[in-house]
Amino acid sequence: MFLKNIYPIFFSVFLLFSNLIYSQSTLTKSIEEALTTFGKKYANVGEVKINDITPNTNSLKLVIKTNPTLSYLPLRPANVDSIYAITKNIIQSEYPEFDVTILSDGRDLYDLIPGVYRKNNKSIWNRFSNEKTLFPLTKNLSQPFVITNGLQNRHIALWQSHGRYYNQTLQKWVWQRPVVFSTVEDLYTQSYVLPFLVPMLENSGAVTILPRERDTQTNEIIIDNDGSTSHSEFIVENRNRWKIGDLKGFGNLKKEYFDKENPFDMGTYLQTTTTKNQNEKMAVQWLPHFEEEGKYAVYVSYKTVPNSTQDARYTVFHTGGKTEFSVNQTMGGGTWIFLGLFHFKAGKHTNQGVFLSNYGISNDKIVTADAVKIGGGYGNIARKPADKEIKTYVGKGKKRKLKTSVQKFTNYSTSNYPRFTEGARYWLQWAGVPDSIYSRTQGSNDYSDDFQSRGFWVNYLAAGSNVIPSKNGLNIPIDLAFALHTDAGTRPNDSIFGTLAIYTVSNNDKSSLYANGSSRWSSRELSDIVQTQIVEDIKKTFNPKWIRRGMWNRSYSESRVPEVPTMLLELLSHQNFGDMRYGHDPRFRFTVSRAIYKGILRYLAASNNFEYVVQPLPVQSFNSRFIDDSTVRLNWEETVDLLERTAKATSYIVYTREADGDFDNGVVVNEKHYTRKIEKNRKYSFKVEALNKGGKSFPSEILSVYKAANNKPTILIVNGFNRISGPANFSVNGEIAGFNNQLDAGVPYLSDYSFTGNQTEFRRYMPYVSDNNVGFGASNKDYEDKVIAGNTFDYPSVHGSAIESAQFSYVSSSLKSVLDGKTNMQDYKIVDLILGKEKQTFNLSDSTKIDFKPLTPELQKLITKYTQRSGAILISGSNFISDLVFALTTMNSERKFVENILKIRWFGEKISGLQKVTFEDAPIKGFENLPTMSFYATPNREFYFVEAPDIIEPNDYKAIKIVEYEQNGKSAGIVYKDKYAFCVLGFPIEAIKENNDRNLLMKSILEYFSNR
Repeated sequence: MFLKNIYPIFFSVFLLFSNLIYSQSTLTKSIEEALTTFGKKYANVGEVKINDITPNTNSLKLVIKTNPTLSYLPLRPANVDSIYAITKNIIQSEYPEFDVTILSDGRDLYDLIPGVYRKNNKSIWNRFSNEKTLFPLTKNLSQPFVITNGLQNRHIALWQSHGRYYNQTLQKWVWQRPVVFSTVEDLYTQSYVLPFLVPMLENSGAVTILPRERDTQTNEIIIDNDGSTSHSEFIVENRNRWKIGDLKGFGNLKKEYFDKENPFDMGTYLQTTTTKNQNEKMAVQWLPHFEEEGKYAVYVSYKTVPNSTQDARYTVFHTGGKTEFSVNQTMGGGTWIFLGLFHFKAGKHTNQGVFLSNYGISNDKIVTADAVKIGGGYGNIARKPADKEIKTYVGKGKKRKLKTSVQKFTNYSTSNYPRFTEGARYWLQWAGVPDSIYSRTQGSNDYSDDFQSRGFWVNYLAAGSNVIPSKNGLNIPIDLAFALHTDAGTRPNDSIFGTLAIYTVSNNDKSSLYANGSSRWSSRELSDIVQTQIVEDIKKTFNPKWIRRGMWNRSYSESRVPEVPTMLLELLSHQNFGDMRYGHDPRFRFTVSRAIYKGILRYLAASNNFEYVVQPLPVQSFNSRFIDDSTVRLNWEETVDLLERTAKATSYIVYTREADGDFDNGVVVNEKHYTRKIEKNRKYSFKVEALNKGGKSFPSEILSVYKAANNKPTILIVNGFNRISGPANFSVNGEIAGFNNQLDAGVPYLSDYSFTGNQTEFRRYMPYVSDNNVGFGASNKDYEDKVIAGNTFDYPSVHGSAIESAQFSYVSSSLKSVLDGKTNMQDYKIVDLILGKEKQTFNLSDSTKIDFKPLTPELQKLITKYTQRSGAILISGSNFISDLVFALTTMNSERKFVENILKIRWFGEKISGLQKVTFEDAPIKGFENLPTMSFYATPNREFYFVEAPDIIEPNDYKAIKIVEYEQNGKSAGIVYKDKYAFCVLGFPIEAIKENNDRNLLMKSILEYFSNR
């Protein structure tokens, strides 16, 4: 009877719960599908899954907990409102009166909206912030401007992914990532950080600190009171006033350093007291001896002691004059502190070196002097296989015991590579960082040590400051840390792999607070702002379909360990051909780096509550002209930044270089022109940077002028070589693809240190097997330790020196200034048009457009008009004729221009490997006795190289071949003289290796033009 009564009740309850479960399951699936579809509009983050739906019938509240996918999205008030609206619409039939809360990664979606995207910049988190110190680690006192709305006095730790390391198992030095598409991540990320990102941050006033060597100069000079590099000298004024300090200092006592050996514990340092009295000041001097002329990084070191000065005055004397710095010695003691990059002449000179004075803003503070390091050098950290513990049993029976012994290895080796190629683990040892930081595995696993060391290094920098007040370190108030990586992975059909951001909320102690008590969710705000800026700028500038991947809150050592807001960026996939078509181009690298800088600026402005201004873009339409025999006038135009409204120039800095020295510290002008007096028979070069409250721009191209003390006509040099681009890329029938460096290696900005060698495997179907067998994209490694020269934008100076040797005056202009009508070729009897490696390059954002066409229709018209005025024009470059011949579409007018105006036969053959020209058969007086000349034809550090020059065949009986390529006898250049005169060369004059050869050729050309 009891069972008969209970069964209907049980069955009813069962049906109720079954219906409830079915209803919940249907709701769950509907919400998941709807939100997954919605999320794909904002980022490529995968599927939304609901972990739990909890209704509270008493409070009429429904809590929906999802997987972290929604937290990967760039959440804003509008799209979070949409997510809630979508969800409420789905659940209204079941829960019509319920309020809904949606949690992802344990947080309400509204909580995950960065404060910068909310009204009044409000954040629910206790943001990480730093009081702006009046005395940053370093400050350039010679710069003629003050930044008020940038990153002044901020300290940023950043790094460029991995580096070469010692593999204990393989017992050799290897890369941490595979070589693919002519690069390796260990080097590739440097091509953003060193030439672009670091200068942008520093141009905005920030102090940047890196855990890897930042100087690609392979020479290194150490000058120290305990011993210096050969012929260099450490000099002390008033030796009795400088005493040896009580603590340990730097000592370069070894050629190679083994594990746990710290060079900053091997020597001594000097110290004295500061004074405000000019009559009591004294100095120590570090006088270097340079084996080679060139640009070098200058690092200083000192000891932080009680009562250290905040204002140690260092002065660097270089070929451009002197640059003075204030260094805050209360922080950063016992490591290398970077001051800047400077140009020095070979040899030892009393006007080259580093000086430290005890003069400052305060009396009786302590100023210390230790070593100075100049240049990057080669790795000097020696590594060996990890010692092995060997366990064996000895004895028999009950006497059998386990015996432990250690097999010690002694086969040490250094990388034999430039130090800038090595990972952080080795630089940190050379820079005096404790081995507890760089050797987390006690020397047994350098791979692990390298990536682990970076986060702990950040904390070592910040410890002792208000960032980590409870620990001892270098006392530097680090504002944030940033790590640039690229990812592995491929996408079909050359689609984009995209950009991923990583941060970590919970640290090693499972805390969501930094050491200073602020919220670790600050890292998410940093990551969102930077990633958003990158993706938006790429979409607007290059590819509207660029993929935004997620924002992962995951436990990566680099983002987990630092006690400051930290972002790890996986910018793109170095393994994906679609990504690398963009990633090899310097214009893309500039745009991405500028986006990172802007994102960091915006984040710090939000978290520290200041109004920011973005530094301007470089100026354009730069030109020069003589006002009279002793006055030159420079003119330029501002470049409008279409991506940033605050990036407007308010003034400009003009830098001057005299003769073959280096640029001075500049003068500020408020107009878009500058006039100055010059001396006759002396070369002057100029560059301009735009300036505003947020900082300064990258420099303009460099123009040069020279006024000879004679009545010869002034020559106009027009710089038409503005190209920076990646190597030629191709895809055929979906079967083969890649980068063809032999045809066109592209043109780096200034120089490139990410190129490993030409691609060797072009078959798409070849799979990745291992880092040593990468399949599609496999490349050579013959240049992996080399720096490759690119476009320095300084060729008017090179041509100018040759013109100067022929005793002609000259001015120079950008090609844009000529095309804009601001420079008139008609005002000059002789024009020297530099076309270098200018060549049509497909626009990265629009394949129907081209960039860097050497002879545009506008330029063709100007040249034609110039010839009608009986002018004489020299044109040299390696691509300007073949560029027209090989173009996908060539207008008949262009063919006529080449044949009828330039007098060149329509001939577009390109032959690689040519590197010498000979004038032996030249029938024109002045050319017949010129020597055989070599030009740069392979990648090298000194000068950009020409893969395949143009063949220049005459098309008129008055057009005469004067030079040919030695290897095949093909014509390399012609001259023409009638109503107007021409010299056209299929190789760039500036690429000739020997200065004397270039001078002789230029003299012959100018004499030919003059004898009409």
